[in-house]
Amino acid sequence: MSTTAHDSSRTVELVIGGMTCASCAARVERKLNKVEGVAASVNYATEKAHVEYPAAVSVDDLVGVVEATGYTAKAPEPQQADQPERTDDETRTLRERLVYSAVLTVPVIVLAMVPAAQFDNWQWLSLTLAAPVVVWGAWPFHRAAWTNLRHGAATMDTLISLGVLAATLWSVYSLFFGMAGMPGLRHGFELTVSPGGGTGNIYLEVASGVTTFILAGRYFEARAKRRSGAALRALLELGAKDVAVLRDGRERRVPVDDLRVGDVFAVRPGEKIATDGVVTEGGSAVDVSMITGESVPVEVAVGEGVTGATVNVGGRILVRATRVGGDTRLAQMARLVEEAQNGKAAVQRLADRVSAVFVPIVLVLALGTLAAWRASGGDVAEAFTAAVAVLIIACPCALGLATPTALLVGTGRGAQLGILIKGPEVLESTRRVDTIVLDKTGTVTTGRMSLAEVHVAKGTTEDEVLRYAGAVEHSSEHPIAKAVADGARERAGELPVVTEFRNTAGLGVSGVVNGTVVLAGRAAFLADRSVAVDDRLTLAKVNAEKQGATAVFVAWDGAARGVLVVSDTIKPTSAQAVAELRALGLRPVLLTGDNAGAAEVVAEAAGITEVVAEVLPEDKVAAVKRLQGEGRVVAMVGDGVNDAAALAQADLGLAMGTGTDAAIQAGDLTLVRGDLRAAVDAIRLARRTLGTIRGNLFWAFAYNVAALPLAAFGLLNPMIAGAAMAFSSVFVVSNSLRLRRFRAAH
Repeated sequence: MSTTAHDSSRTVELVIGGMTCASCAARVERKLNKVEGVAASVNYATEKAHVEYPAAVSVDDLVGVVEATGYTAKAPEPQQADQPERTDDETRTLRERLVYSAVLTVPVIVLAMVPAAQFDNWQWLSLTLAAPVVVWGAWPFHRAAWTNLRHGAATMDTLISLGVLAATLWSVYSLFFGMAGMPGLRHGFELTVSPGGGTGNIYLEVASGVTTFILAGRYFEARAKRRSGAALRALLELGAKDVAVLRDGRERRVPVDDLRVGDVFAVRPGEKIATDGVVTEGGSAVDVSMITGESVPVEVAVGEGVTGATVNVGGRILVRATRVGGDTRLAQMARLVEEAQNGKAAVQRLADRVSAVFVPIVLVLALGTLAAWRASGGDVAEAFTAAVAVLIIACPCALGLATPTALLVGTGRGAQLGILIKGPEVLESTRRVDTIVLDKTGTVTTGRMSLAEVHVAKGTTEDEVLRYAGAVEHSSEHPIAKAVADGARERAGELPVVTEFRNTAGLGVSGVVNGTVVLAGRAAFLADRSVAVDDRLTLAKVNAEKQGATAVFVAWDGAARGVLVVSDTIKPTSAQAVAELRALGLRPVLLTGDNAGAAEVVAEAAGITEVVAEVLPEDKVAAVKRLQGEGRVVAMVGDGVNDAAALAQADLGLAMGTGTDAAIQAGDLTLVRGDLRAAVDAIRLARRTLGTIRGNLFWAFAYNVAALPLAAFGLLNPMIAGAAMAFSSVFVVSNSLRLRRFRAAH
């Protein structure tokens, strides 16, 4: 539980259990908001309630309100990186129910629908097979329906439970008290439009088939919801697991949880920095791209701050811890992701919206049908048959399939194209998105340093500068040095051998190449050694830095001989992708933690006019919120940990699969390819999938609504009603399969 005092108001986030549809979340929210002074928002997707409450109300009071509504509530437990998966996982339980129900249902349907498969007393075998399905398999629906009934509410669970129970009980009645139990019964599949007594028919295939189809839908939904906390786990797992602490003059390896404020710890090259702190000894370069998005490693020296989970890519340093545990910047980012996820409006699924009106109408119509038949002189069997037909034709089998089948086919096709869609709740946003925010490093650009330009002094050749600079930089582990060495090898061929190599942390390197002392590094590195730099090379350095690039001077024989410009380069497909995003009606915005000069250069090359630069992770969230506050529906594309919270805050998050796990888990769509054009295909596929779901829902309701009057007038016996319902399911599945023909534009 997290509570904060603010004008005598407190805040708590409750974990809500027992919700089966979006209307459940709406009911819990409505009950909580009826408490005086309470403002609650319940998110069905994350199964959490964000509640602001006055001092006069306790958390126990809030839990009591939720429990009185028929659900469970408790304060969330602290998130741990190594927290094991729950053994009672909802997905596993649903999968077991689905598998067992499907195995038992298939022969029941075959026996009922294929007269040639019917043998003497086949109907009793059907009852034996169907009984576990309609009782144990459908138990979640029965339990939810009973809970809703106790609180005077009705949802799709109510309709499913009633339809299954009505078909089952009528079948049992027909078997034991009617003609259906007689040996030699043949279940003729006659599509006759006429009233009938019905006691010679059983509808076990309808009861078990509905149960299995709806379980399939619930399973796919639960599997998507299960990932809701994965972004937080990915963030927490980024931190170091242990640390070399200096105690009593010696280094001791201890778990990072044992680290305390004021402790001094050592960080070697290639290691993660354990927690936020200040450098007390040594100097190095630190890769902070996962926090700030800055592609160039930052040089740190004594007295300068470092952030936990960033990587030391230079020399050994000693750091004094200033923040540990939940106070670190990484932990704060994890909280940002959680707040952004919980702040998303709960998606009101289309079927659930309609069910608020549809379910009560069907129940009233079924009761009205029963009463009308009895009042008009019809016998009990005819009246009950007509009422059961009304329930069965209205039973939302196709509705249960409408979303998961389209999602299953759409996501399957997306996976073939390198596009991963997390769940049905992300699709509504794709239709309404009008602004797309693009991270720079690793999304629009390659995210890797490379040699971009070479400027040489008079009397010196480019090949000569490259070979000398590449030779000395090849011995350094610094990312900029690696970019210079790789670029030099590509342009000038095999590099000469260097001797007497020396690395001056944060400034540059030196060595002897072919008997000549060569220097490569910053301007200050050359100035300390009284090396002259002419105006032409100085101007090249200034121009490079204006564009956000890094300039490396190369000198020998007492004079600067060249300037190598190293930068993060734009991906060759980014400009085309931006143009295609505009064609989809989206307004691109470049958002980056990099400096304004680098951002403007990249934006111009990619065809983006709106740029927000030099932002920290929390500022990225604020930028997305600002755009949303202007009435825009925002999509965000990113790949770094620094993007995770903004991806979660955006109405639609698209994570590059070449990025970090935290970003991928916080996004709604994952682009396996590191090509921004995949974002175009992802939005097109998501919109197409949403359109298919809407079409499925329309036709599922259309079948039911059109057949309801026929059932009420006794022109459909339950068997034909079941066939019509099955046909609507076939139509929905066939319509969903059309998504397999989706083609990527690239």
